[in-house]
Amino acid sequence: MTDVPVQIRPINWLKLATLGAIWGASFMFVTVALTGVGPMVLVATRITLGAVFLLLLATVKGVGLPPLRGENAGTIWVCAAVMGLLSNVIPFLLLSWGQQYVASGFAGVCMAVVPLFVLPLAHVFIPGESMSLRRSIGFLIGTMGVGVLIGPAAFAATGEEFENLARLACVGAASCYAVGSIVTRLCPKVDMLSLSAAALCIASITFTPFALMNEALPTEMPWLSILALVYLGIFPTGIAQLLLVQVIRDAGPVFMSLVNYQVPLWSVIFGTVFLAEPLPGGMLGALALILFGVALSQLGALRRLFSGRPKL
Repeated sequence: MTDVPVQIRPINWLKLATLGAIWGASFMFVTVALTGVGPMVLVATRITLGAVFLLLLATVKGVGLPPLRGENAGTIWVCAAVMGLLSNVIPFLLLSWGQQYVASGFAGVCMAVVPLFVLPLAHVFIPGESMSLRRSIGFLIGTMGVGVLIGPAAFAATGEEFENLARLACVGAASCYAVGSIVTRLCPKVDMLSLSAAALCIASITFTPFALMNEALPTEMPWLSILALVYLGIFPTGIAQLLLVQVIRDAGPVFMSLVNYQVPLWSVIFGTVFLAEPLPGGMLGALALILFGVALSQLGALRRLFSGRPKL
C-alpha cells in the first residue's frame, strides 16, 4: 500500500474548488439531461462516457490501463474495482432508489456527512490523518452549515412505506463514498490517470447492463439533453474522477472530503443564476458555518498556505 505522506499544497486547494464547482453544476445538467433519458440510463451513459474519455486520454498519453501482471498488479486492480463500485455503482444505485421515498434534500445532507465517515476511517488506516478534536469540531460545523443551507424540509417525513429503509440507503451511499476514498489512498503506487480509467471502466461494465435491464433506451432525445449528457460524462464523471484520485493520493481522503461541503453551495449558486431557482433564506449563515468549519478543520494547512512555504 502507498506510504507517500500527505501534502496539502496550493494546487490541491485549487483542484478541490474545481471539483466542488464541477459537481455543483452537475445537478443543473442532470435536470436538463432528464428531459431526454431516464435516471438509470443517464447514470450509465455518464459513467460510460467518462470511462471512454479517460481511456482515450490514457492511451494518447501512453499509460493505458494498469498492468495485469507484475508487482502489486492484482492489488491495484482490486483497488480499482472497489473504487468503481464504491465511488460510482453502489452509491448511484442506493441514491436512485432511496430518493424515491425520502425528502429531496435528505440525500444532500447525507453527502455532507461523508467527511464524518472519512475522519475515523482515515484515523485508523491512513498514517498522519489523525482525528483531532479541532478537526472533528470543524467537520461537525461544516455539516451543520449544509443542514442550514438545505433547510428543515430535508428531514420532513414523507409517509412513504419504505422511508426509513430509504434513509438508510442514502446514509449507506455516503459510507460507500467514504470507504472508496480510503481505498483510493491505500492503493499501491500506479499512474493516477491509469487508475482513474480502470475504476470507471469497471463501473461502466458493471452498471450499464443493470441499467439497460431496468430502463428502456429513449427513442428520441432533445439536443440539449444530449449536450448535457456529454458534459456529465466528460466533466463531473471523467475529469472529476481523475481530479478526485489526484487529490486523495496527494492530500489525503480527509482533505478531499471537504468537497462535500462545497457541492451544495455551488449547486444553489448555479441553480439560482441559470435556472432562476429561489435563493435559500439561510444562504449567508450556511456559507459562514461551512467556511468556518473548513477553516477550523484545516487550520494547519491554511497557515502553511498563507505563509507561502508550500510550492505547486
